[in-house]
Amino acid sequence: MSAQLPACQLLERQQSDYTHHFAIAPPLDTWLVEHTLGAVSGDLNVVEAWDERGKLANSPFALSASFDRAVLFWPKALKLGIWWVEWLCETLPEETSLEIVGEHNGGIKRVPKVLEELGMACDKLDNARRCSLYATRTVKRASDAVQAAWQHFDALGLTLVSHPGVFGHGKLDEGTQLLLESLASRLPKVPRRILDMGCGDGIISAWLASKGHTVTAVDVSDFAVEATRRTLAANALEGRVLQSDVYSALDGETFDLIISNPPFHQERDVSYGPSQRLIQKAPEQLARGGQFIIVANGFLPYPALLESSFGSFEVLADNRRFRVYAASK
Repeated sequence: MSAQLPACQLLERQQSDYTHHFAIAPPLDTWLVEHTLGAVSGDLNVVEAWDERGKLANSPFALSASFDRAVLFWPKALKLGIWWVEWLCETLPEETSLEIVGEHNGGIKRVPKVLEELGMACDKLDNARRCSLYATRTVKRASDAVQAAWQHFDALGLTLVSHPGVFGHGKLDEGTQLLLESLASRLPKVPRRILDMGCGDGIISAWLASKGHTVTAVDVSDFAVEATRRTLAANALEGRVLQSDVYSALDGETFDLIISNPPFHQERDVSYGPSQRLIQKAPEQLARGGQFIIVANGFLPYPALLESSFGSFEVLADNRRFRVYAASK
């Protein structure tokens, strides 16, 4: 099978044999899975795709494999790309071969300057499919460079810990703030079992836990999972945090309340798939009388999904940019 995605097509036309390379932060492409040794990614779906083919696959926070060749897929978020380069320099021996590939509209043209600032060589190997491919080698970096990417900031009386690439990095998202304002007068006074779906930096989970509720937080991104764990710890709060593709890790568990600011972007693409599954399967994950509350951009097509899944819903808040929807089982 040939590569489907432009960056993978650029690799496919190289004379290099990538079967000894680890793909770092890769997209989902069957050709890439078959033609690389393994993968490192914060995305659960990516890790599972390599694992299903019997390939080595890890999160960067739980690395158990060693490798001496890597190809990094440059992410849209510049600071996340820099973090991956620094992580590779810290994780791998000095002078390890590293290639970096990406689409022009995803910021790959910034790579030569980034590498220069990090004291790394840069050779351009190829340019096609509106993508570029660069080659470099790892260098010794300061031991705290990777940890320095974690950002602490205060919001709503809480200390939040965020990482490049995590939703709302470094600030309180407007939609999340509207959601929490709407919840303030509706939350039960007695503790409830609450699921925070798509937990991001953990602001919703920490806010709920601070009010005494039993919180389970999930996210498909291990960067978000790690951020939420750090946010809870920074505020001396308790909560269960799991990496999960929507409800996949919950094994049929039910909750009194499901709360979410669901994502609808994957890198530069709009994707409603996870949000659709979130809404469609919500009644199965709610206890009798349970509530489902989400915030979303006003233009997103969620009313029809809510109507189909719950029969009815209400709008708790609408500031013209975001709406907070609520439905009951």
